[in-house]
Amino acid sequence: MTRAQALRSYTLDAAFGEFEEKSKGSIEPGKLADFTVFSKDIMSIPDNDLLSTEVAMTIVGGKVVYSKEKQRVQ
Repeated sequence: MTRAQALRSYTLDAAFGEFEEKSKGSIEPGKLADFTVFSKDIMSIPDNDLLSTEVAMTIVGGKVVYSKEKQRVQ
């Protein structure tokens, strides 16, 4: 499975499988917004850099619940 296939399986395809593709699965206005921001672009970095990638921010329900910069969880 490629990285693009893996990302799609966890986002668009998972929402489709739950019959919730109108409310989640992609980042669009009006959809639920739960996602993670990484320190590196995991779609383009070399394979050997993946394990050194860190979580920079986590957003749940459109709100920042974790930010490495601020080291906080809400």
